[in-house]
Amino acid sequence: MEKPNTPILDGIDSPDDVRVLSDGSLTILAKEIRDFMVWSVSQTGGHLSSSLGAVELAIALHAVFNTPDDKIIWDVGHQAYAHKMLTGRRDRMGTLRQYHGLSGFPKRCESEYDSFGTAHSSTSISAALGMAVADALLGNQDRWHVAVIGDGALTGGMALEALNDAGVYKKGLKLLIILNDNDCSISPPVGALSSHLAKIVSTRTFMNARELSKKVLKPVPGLWEVAKRMEKQAINFVSPPSGIFSAYDLNYFGPVDGHNLPELLEVLRNLRRLDGPSVLHVVTKKGKGYPPAEADPTTYHGVGKFDPDVGILPSAKPGKPTYTQVFGRWICDRAEKDPMLYGITPAMREGSGLVEFAKRFPKRYRDVAIAEQHAVTYAAGLATTPIRPVLAIYSSFLQRAIDQVIHDVALQNLPVLFAIDRGGLVGADGATHHGVFDIAQLRGIPNMVVMTPSDENECRLMLNTGYECRLPVAVRYPRGRGPGVEVTAGDDTIPIGKSRKLLEGKRVAFLGFGSMTNVLRPVAEHLGGTLIDMRFVKPLDREAVLEAARTHELLVAAEEGQLAGGACDAVLEVLADVGLTVPVMRFGLPDRFIDHGTQAELLAEVGLTSEAIEKKVLERLGA
Repeated sequence: MEKPNTPILDGIDSPDDVRVLSDGSLTILAKEIRDFMVWSVSQTGGHLSSSLGAVELAIALHAVFNTPDDKIIWDVGHQAYAHKMLTGRRDRMGTLRQYHGLSGFPKRCESEYDSFGTAHSSTSISAALGMAVADALLGNQDRWHVAVIGDGALTGGMALEALNDAGVYKKGLKLLIILNDNDCSISPPVGALSSHLAKIVSTRTFMNARELSKKVLKPVPGLWEVAKRMEKQAINFVSPPSGIFSAYDLNYFGPVDGHNLPELLEVLRNLRRLDGPSVLHVVTKKGKGYPPAEADPTTYHGVGKFDPDVGILPSAKPGKPTYTQVFGRWICDRAEKDPMLYGITPAMREGSGLVEFAKRFPKRYRDVAIAEQHAVTYAAGLATTPIRPVLAIYSSFLQRAIDQVIHDVALQNLPVLFAIDRGGLVGADGATHHGVFDIAQLRGIPNMVVMTPSDENECRLMLNTGYECRLPVAVRYPRGRGPGVEVTAGDDTIPIGKSRKLLEGKRVAFLGFGSMTNVLRPVAEHLGGTLIDMRFVKPLDREAVLEAARTHELLVAAEEGQLAGGACDAVLEVLADVGLTVPVMRFGLPDRFIDHGTQAELLAEVGLTSEAIEKKVLERLGA
């Protein structure tokens, strides 16, 4: 597919250029943005469906509001590609999610138009409310603050907490919350809130909309006149009976068609005249304008490079299984044998490998939506009974529920198995999604068992072990494929807290945690050293560490996680406890946030490659 012809888009260098265009030209601009977006993302990969659905919304916001003085916060941020194109970054879209290129999410240091950094969901309303209150205190009475939040993100408890707080304010606050309702977050929508929103949308064309609007809006001075003028464009303002926004005492308007740009512009222009927090319900279609994405928005949510003329094609051959697939096969196999197994995920059915499990065992599967804290405590509640909960969750999303892991699971010593995906550096999603803090967070929690598999078979062994041991257990595995070890474990388990020695050598003992075991292997082979797959971060194999320290000149420990407080520090603690002073080299992630790029590029940047480690070990041995 050749680069599409986009004459209007090519003339957009900032939102100032958007604001001078006619409504008709803006409608043409929307089509050009979609054409360019499909072409551009097909070259780089990225989050396509969500951004396609929010094109008109991005145009309308920048056309109506005085950005960057007015602030727009895009919740999660994978719906913000049109926003990036309109704010001076169109020519850099070819670097999207590439090493040293544009971030896939809004990022404050990247552009003054990115008012708040986002990538985890449900944060936008809190941030926008904080900004609005600050501006009210500072006397910036005319500055607007717009939070754009998807229907999936609205299920996050933090969003509901923010709505509860926002409803207290009535005057003197320029806050607009836009519910971008596309009936889909990543996986299909779930839960009571999704059903409620569907009911609201279904009332959009009912015959007495005008009377209901009149009843709701007449008590608000001036607002009924605005609504009457807008009726000419067939826009209905509907207050949902007993709706969530009414419960929070927020002014609710909508639903409106998020792809009818003239109507959307008129709505936003009128809402700018109001005061106090308001909610605008905008209905959009995920994947809008690109038929394959419209037909299958989940597949096109996050894509790699593809041919836009034919769409995403299935892989010609399956190749080595990913760790996610190893987990998916394990949980199905185990559920066949144990009717007490119960699988849980917070809105990541596809990403966590639970599609097949959900089909085969629907009564023992629960997607709790974007609600990580609830997911953990829900699992804890199940674990007080004979039910055996397995919670599949990304490392970076588990961060949002650490208090629940401590208080509700570990403190009560409940047998919840955490299958933690995306442990370590994840690549193009960058700093917000790297799973680098879990080891340090979890190993300090009493009663927790923390395992780090070094290959596919070890992953299955550890899942078996964690399921059988009836303790709070975390099995933490990386994104992508393993080294290609055949999975033969079946239902076998391993002893808790015991490592395995892979190579016997002299002088240097290499202690590998998880994926780093495979990085250390060629170094150990080349230098004739000992290689130990530590397997357990907690409980650490103290005997193996002490034996290695007493029989080698140097210990080299490596982990794909934050060094501060991580697994390598656990090795130092063991040595300190008994007074051993053998030299130890630690390899892990530095005390800084790491940007996006391929996993290989990022591992090279932080020195977690075989070549980099060997060079530093030789330097130490020489010294």
